[in-house]
Amino acid sequence: MDRSQQNTHAKLMTRDIHRLTPSPTEANCFSLGAISWVSRVETVGTIVSRDMAEKFLKFSVDDGTGCVTCIMWLNQLTSPYFHRFDSSTILLHSRVARRQARDIRIGAVARVRGRVGLYRGGMQITATNVVIERDPNAEILHWLECVRLSRSCYRIQS
Repeated sequence: MDRSQQNTHAKLMTRDIHRLTPSPTEANCFSLGAISWVSRVETVGTIVSRDMAEKFLKFSVDDGTGCVTCIMWLNQLTSPYFHRFDSSTILLHSRVARRQARDIRIGAVARVRGRVGLYRGGMQITATNVVIERDPNAEILHWLECVRLSRSCYRIQS
């Protein structure tokens, strides 16, 4: 089993994110193609839904091959998970997450990076970084890169 892609952000189209197969032995590790394993992904698409709650922002990204649900946690200041970090680091994470959440709007084209996982039977990205794209060609360039990588690196069968 090739783990070379496991700790990098695999550039994938939504169709391929939904085709990921969970590892039978490792949590949050998914099979990609013939031999690669991934836990982090990057996708680019149009934001088609947005649901803000107190602790998180839930939004969906559509890249033309399907939609994927994304969640961005906004509870860095109150979550016990972050208590292990330095307080200045937690404050920085909180500010960045709030700023990114503010920029996420329906109709915007966004590049989303994060951990992929199963939630209630469906694939979901826990976003760690969301960038609103200003280049009108960003989505098609991402598609081309995904096609190139699927053939040369990930060995995904179409």
